[in-house]
Amino acid sequence: MSVKIRLTRMGSKKKPFYRINVADSRAPRDGKFIETVGTYNPLLDENQVTLKEERIMDWMDKGAQPSDTVRNILSKAGVMKKFHEQKFGK
Repeated sequence: MSVKIRLTRMGSKKKPFYRINVADSRAPRDGKFIETVGTYNPLLDENQVTLKEERIMDWMDKGAQPSDTVRNILSKAGVMKKFHEQKFGK
């Protein structure tokens, strides 16, 4: 079973709001998920992002793979750099 960290669309039509969820890769986009680890609002000028960094790092240690969009969000927040340094011991 593969676990992914990916976006789940919320909000109304033409006003998207996303939750960053940990889910089984076989589950549908807006379907069953394991845990919510953050939010992303693309409509605001600064693209408001909230993350639970400790939980994201824990899931990535367990082998969860972020989607391409989530990987970009995590890179901009500096989480991917922390994970890389932790994993490869700098």
